[in-house]
Formats: sequence, structure tokens, C-alpha cells
Amino acid sequence: MFGRTKKKTGPRTVTLIGKPGCHLCDDARAVIREVCAETGAVWEEKDILQDEELNRAYWEQIPVVLVDGEQHTFWKVDPARLRRALEA
Repeated sequence: MFGRTKKKTGPRTVTLIGKPGCHLCDDARAVIREVCAETGAVWEEKDILQDEELNRAYWEQIPVVLVDGEQHTFWKVDPARLRRALEA
């Protein structure tokens, strides 16, 4: 079994880190909602204004998208790239 990576069991999780009133966040949300519906992934949203740590880490990059807790992209979400990441 050496050399094999353990694949995550259960649905993949996509996290959108953004803020209210952000038009790029609105665009990202629409892409994430659609891709997650297609792939069976779950998604959540975190408000950067409500979390000091997220604010410090990502303020200049929002919207930020995480897949299973790892940064996937920021500013603009490419639906094909997100789909590939979720199917990997």
C-alpha cells in the first residue's frame, strides 16, 4: 500500500469566502452552486467580515474558493477547473 494516497470519503466540500455586496462573490456563488449540484459536492459560505483570521489571510483576494479546506482559486471561478478538482 505504499505510494498510494488516501482519497477523501464522502462528498467534497467547497467553501466560498466573501463578503456581502461583492459582485465577484455573487458570480462565484452562482458557479459554485451549479458545479456542486452537478458533482454532488456540498458548499458553504463564510463572511470575511465576521472572521478576523479569514480577513487577515484573504482580504485582497476575495472571493476565495477552498476545496476541502485547500485554496483552489480567487477572484474568478472557472467552472470547468472547479469541476475537475471535485472529480479528482
